[in-house]
Amino acid sequence: MTLDAKTLEQIAATTLSHYQQSAEGFREGTRDHDVSQNIDALLRHIQGSAPFTVLDFGCGPGRDLQAFTRLGHVAIGLDGTERFTQMAREDSGCEVWHQDFLKLDLPAERFDGIFANASLFHVPTQELGQVLGKLHAALKSGGVLLSSNPRGDNREGWNGERYGAYHDLQNWRTMLTAAGFAELEHYYRPAGLPRDQQPWLVSVWRKTL
Repeated sequence: MTLDAKTLEQIAATTLSHYQQSAEGFREGTRDHDVSQNIDALLRHIQGSAPFTVLDFGCGPGRDLQAFTRLGHVAIGLDGTERFTQMAREDSGCEVWHQDFLKLDLPAERFDGIFANASLFHVPTQELGQVLGKLHAALKSGGVLLSSNPRGDNREGWNGERYGAYHDLQNWRTMLTAAGFAELEHYYRPAGLPRDQQPWLVSVWRKTL
């Protein structure tokens, strides 16, 4: 089913409103989440000399902006939730952009890496190609994208007041390859658990075209 412009607006507005209203609780609930495995995976594949310029796509309250900054890199945040962008600026001291994922306006070839941790799954599947295209264009030649999404069987829809698309590895590979990325690695999280207890699919990609 094709989503028309009005439906896409509703999806974005309702999802962002949920995060806006629950921003304080979200920050407290995720403050201690350890995603160092994902941060390390992104940085490990970036070529060239540090410090790197990294876009934290869907930065939320800014936890990972602080982590990249502590490691000596230049981190810029982007989020569609206004309260999150305020929190992220205050907590990290980084530059943070307030942009709807479906209406991105990104500089060309600016970033060595893009860290999309628990964010791209909010993009409706029919819009994913154009969003990935903008992320691709924002990366420097050979730049790296990391995505971490809750995995599924390629269904999408509402989970309470949040819209999500839940891809399996093969479907995700097809979409990323079509957008001009080459896979570097993938793994499931949390580490060390049986696969049926690893709901997160993490994949790392290099800009190739």
